[in-house]
Amino acid sequence: MTIPQDPLLCIDLHCHSTASDGALTPTELVTRAAEQKVTHLALTDHDTVKGLAEAQAAAKTNDVVLISGIELSCLWRSHTIHIVGLDFDIDNADFREALERQNRNRWARAAMIAERLSKLAIPDLLERATTEAGGGVPGRPHFARVMVESGIVKNAAQAFKRYLGAGKTGDVKAYWPELQEVVQWINSAGGLAVLAHPRKYQLTATKLRELTADFRRADGQAIEVSTSGQSSGDLGFLTELCVREKLLASQGSDFHFPGAPWCELGRIMKMPDGLEPVWHHFRQVPGIEAPV
Repeated sequence: MTIPQDPLLCIDLHCHSTASDGALTPTELVTRAAEQKVTHLALTDHDTVKGLAEAQAAAKTNDVVLISGIELSCLWRSHTIHIVGLDFDIDNADFREALERQNRNRWARAAMIAERLSKLAIPDLLERATTEAGGGVPGRPHFARVMVESGIVKNAAQAFKRYLGAGKTGDVKAYWPELQEVVQWINSAGGLAVLAHPRKYQLTATKLRELTADFRRADGQAIEVSTSGQSSGDLGFLTELCVREKLLASQGSDFHFPGAPWCELGRIMKMPDGLEPVWHHFRQVPGIEAPV
């Protein structure tokens, strides 16, 4: 069945705030989304739901419908993969317990990054990086910003090139759960699991097909077909994967900070007709009704 897109809706189901590695507070993010004419927004911070309460308050003020969201890190055949969870119960006890475990893993990683950098005669940056992360768990982007502020490097790109990028001293690999486990967390909380930005994993087309098939077998429900910075070729390939595995289709900008014209809230390549949108399976979200 061909399912047309509603031209009156602007739906962005992937973005980040200062609760993880974004530059805007949840309030600032939702306000910006409203300015960009976004009607439905999912805040999907990395491994945390800490920003959702603030975002929900801002959404009511700005006439934006907020969907519960998160982006969880996991492993698939030793590759780090991200799974977006949408429209789940944030108070589900099992889900909360799983997030606490994930949170401890992220804190251990942050402490190790700071410790390794200190061996290069760089002062302990953990406290300042934590402040940069709004009191949450700092990631490498937060360490990079503090290094710029401290005059250790000229810009974030230099921080990654010298200290934080792949294979560098501050590139600490974290322990992540397996893909099947993360999908189960989301499902147990009544949510929908989405394979995030598949083209960003540097996998061959064959490996991506295998990943998508394994994701479906793990009871994943959707694939992020349309995201920022992708080509029409990427869109076509991901559409093919979506149809092949009989998955729902999702979309999101993966917005982190202002000033990048190729990555703005709500500015997403139109999802092809003929795919079934993941939002048609949300639980009573205002403004969204699945076609009969």
